[in-house]
Amino acid sequence: MPTRKSPRKGSLQFWPRKRASKFLPRVNWNAIPSDSSKKLKGFICYKAGMCSAYVKDNTPDSMTKGRKVIIPATILECPNLKIFSVRFYKHGKVVKDIIVENSDKELKRRVKLPKKYGKIEDVKPDEYEDISVIGYSVVKKTGIKKTPDLCEIGLSGNIEEKMNFVKEKIGKEISVNDIFEKNKLVDLRGLTKGQGLSGPVKRFGITLKQHKSEKGIRRPGSLGPWHPARVTFRAPMAGQLGMFTRIVYNNKIIDMGKSEGNEKLKNIKNFGDIKTDYLILNGSVQGPAKRQILLTSPLRVTKKQLKKNYELIEIR
Repeated sequence: MPTRKSPRKGSLQFWPRKRASKFLPRVNWNAIPSDSSKKLKGFICYKAGMCSAYVKDNTPDSMTKGRKVIIPATILECPNLKIFSVRFYKHGKVVKDIIVENSDKELKRRVKLPKKYGKIEDVKPDEYEDISVIGYSVVKKTGIKKTPDLCEIGLSGNIEEKMNFVKEKIGKEISVNDIFEKNKLVDLRGLTKGQGLSGPVKRFGITLKQHKSEKGIRRPGSLGPWHPARVTFRAPMAGQLGMFTRIVYNNKIIDMGKSEGNEKLKNIKNFGDIKTDYLILNGSVQGPAKRQILLTSPLRVTKKQLKKNYELIEIR
């Protein structure tokens, strides 16, 4: 009988498979394309849950064009963002970091605030190569928690445009409607749902062994050859599953706006009521309810996702 062969189980790209050190990951903002009209390249949101969206399909050349269909959708709550500090780069390194005065008192839960603050007006932007901001979410308005989440967010435009944007927005709240638009694509970065200690069948998807096999069914048949006399990291073994940083590319924004007066955005399971701005995205998003998600401009747009066009009728 011929030997059955299959590709190896589990991707070696994601390694080590351990819990991520922070909820909001670092982003290479230079790699993300700039949009001249939108200065901020990212935004902090919170996953509320999934729903079924009853939409009219206006996608050209679609088999269901002009018809009403039901698609899976994810609801995100997007409280306003404020600037915590401004970072100045030179030769690829941070050389200056100015913390904004009159920040929210809830920031004391996360960081130690200084007694003296620098002034952004004294900075000469020509001396630096790049400028970014550290933003924090005004999450106390949502009812999820009080401690804000902080994340470095890149800016688009040249140095002068970035500096003007920072001076304009310091001390003010930035809405998600200022950054993203309806029917546009976004990338979502965040942590998956934690599964704890899991075996190799669930963790890597290895095949269950025959019922007559020895030493267990839900384990690999061999951990490797006799020599080299050690177990390599490629052998599928039990360990941590979930709480990994993952990216979902090119999700379409179906709807966005204010939550006031929308009864469908109340009593969401494991979340509660949405009290601030919201986004409804096509498809699923990693993580459980209340998980913080970093929305960014799309890194690599695909034509298939770009031409999708849905007109929301209602959510169910």
